[in-house]
Amino acid sequence: MHRRLLTAILFAGLAAAAPQPRRLTLRDAESMALSHHPALQSAKALQRAALEVPKQVRSRLMPTVSASMTAAGMTSEEARLFAGGLNSPSVFNRVASSATVSQLITDFGRTRNLAGSADLRAQAQEEFSNTTRAQVLLQVDRSYYAALRAQRVLRVAKATVAARSLVADQAKALQESKLRSALDVTFARVNLEEAMLLLSNAENEERSTLADLANALGVSVQESYELVEDPVPGNLATTVDGLIDEALKNRPELKQARLEAEAAAKLERAERALRYPTVSAIANTGVATLHTDRFQGHWAASGVNMDIPIFNGGLFSARRNEAQAKTEAALQLARDAENRVARDVRVAYLAAVNAYQRLQLTAQLLQQSEESLSLAQARYQLGLSSIVELTQAQLNVTRAQIAQVSAKFDYQGQRALLAFQTGDLR
Repeated sequence: MHRRLLTAILFAGLAAAAPQPRRLTLRDAESMALSHHPALQSAKALQRAALEVPKQVRSRLMPTVSASMTAAGMTSEEARLFAGGLNSPSVFNRVASSATVSQLITDFGRTRNLAGSADLRAQAQEEFSNTTRAQVLLQVDRSYYAALRAQRVLRVAKATVAARSLVADQAKALQESKLRSALDVTFARVNLEEAMLLLSNAENEERSTLADLANALGVSVQESYELVEDPVPGNLATTVDGLIDEALKNRPELKQARLEAEAAAKLERAERALRYPTVSAIANTGVATLHTDRFQGHWAASGVNMDIPIFNGGLFSARRNEAQAKTEAALQLARDAENRVARDVRVAYLAAVNAYQRLQLTAQLLQQSEESLSLAQARYQLGLSSIVELTQAQLNVTRAQIAQVSAKFDYQGQRALLAFQTGDLR
């Protein structure tokens, strides 16, 4: 007796010294993941990079200014021939600097279409970032509910071990009083060992789900969390058509696919403009601080240049055909994405409806199992039934409790998946 008391005091002291689990709500978990998850941070970095591409393309529409400086000296201004070369202009002693300004006048919309295509691709990258954000939130929600389920199952397992330990002690006391046989003690011990096995599996499941939750949060260090339950949402709408319409309007993957198709169409128009001339203007002015007497010390010149494509081996037509085929491919991918989203919404809706039905059925099952256990305990204590009936009733209650817990958090997980499929998880 004293040994048991000391052991209980020791375990109580260790439990008091152990660090308390951190309280974590679902909203806290989502905020943590949005701040730390590397996949989302990577998507945001790619989004920032994509925003710089239109600026690079539009730079062709702006004037280009460059400066240059030259200094040269010769032993003789009469030198005109160099070894191994043909007649060359004379090289004079001079120090000169100049500035050159060039400006694209028109390329018949090619640069503007390229810039428009880059803008659309930057918007598509933003939608990719939104998709990654929704995926991170979905992973957090489902991992959170899985960890909650594991913690509640662990609680059921501990309560089951306590209840079956009590029955085992009662059976042993009755056997010692010659009121029950040793067979009852054996059955009770087997029942208790099964509960201990359930407890071991539940503890391992809790540790595994907390590791998954830490990964979903984007952290490498696993902590012990006290997870807070959310209210169970109500039943769903009776039809799925409205949810499909909502998904086709809100899903970022669809927005990305449509923007990619528009960007491909802009690129196609830009490639078609390759067959037109490119007109640009150029101006140059400079001053020679040191020069020969026969030349002036400053100059200025300007001109207009037109590049006309005549023949390049079919390069431009091949680029145009390539862009046209890619536009068609992007349009078909957008259509395929719409079909997949509609399918995914239907499947998620049916799974959520089924999970809600299981939630109601398991509640009824648990109620009936608890009533059956109460009757079995009374009959066993009165000597009207065997321990087999009691252990079966206990087993039914344990199964019903686990089924109820699983149904509850499975339903919440399915609702999170449905919110993701309709584009409401942001």
